[in-house]
Amino acid sequence: MKKNIQLPLNREDAKQLVAGENVLLSGVMYTSRDAAHKRMLENKEAGIDFPMPIENVAIYYAGPAPAKPGEVIGSCGPTTSGRMDAYAPKFMEYGQTVMIGKGLRNDAVIEAMKKEGAVYLTAVGGAGALLAKCIKKATCIAYEDLGAEAIYELEVENFPAIVTIDSKGNNLYETGKQEYREV
Repeated sequence: MKKNIQLPLNREDAKQLVAGENVLLSGVMYTSRDAAHKRMLENKEAGIDFPMPIENVAIYYAGPAPAKPGEVIGSCGPTTSGRMDAYAPKFMEYGQTVMIGKGLRNDAVIEAMKKEGAVYLTAVGGAGALLAKCIKKATCIAYEDLGAEAIYELEVENFPAIVTIDSKGNNLYETGKQEYREV
């Protein structure tokens, strides 16, 4: 069974998600990859606010392809989340509750998730064209000069993901391996 999640997601609701749950996301999320993450934190340190609300935000680690005529957005699959590991703990300190990407996270990110009450969701890699069908509106809101790494505001409906690491640190990558070993 899939759990319907409305974005943005506050910390209390994020803490209710459990590793292994399938979720369908609806509402607003933002794309951002490493170049945009780096710029946002440098700007913040210089006194320039984030280009989107950071409190309770869901950030999708993706760089959308340009839309073809008649489409909202081009292919929009997840990128490797580990590229954001250097920045993710700081974003959670500022209020981010949801990270969406693919692949493993380091220990510092997992500890920050436990401390800040955030979750990590995995979107299916290689399914960018299918995931794009869940995006109802896409607007570039910042850093257009970064091309595919610009920040987009996405309005999504029933965007599928899996809770991979929950706010207690339960990690589907670890528990899945253990379950496989026990078979």
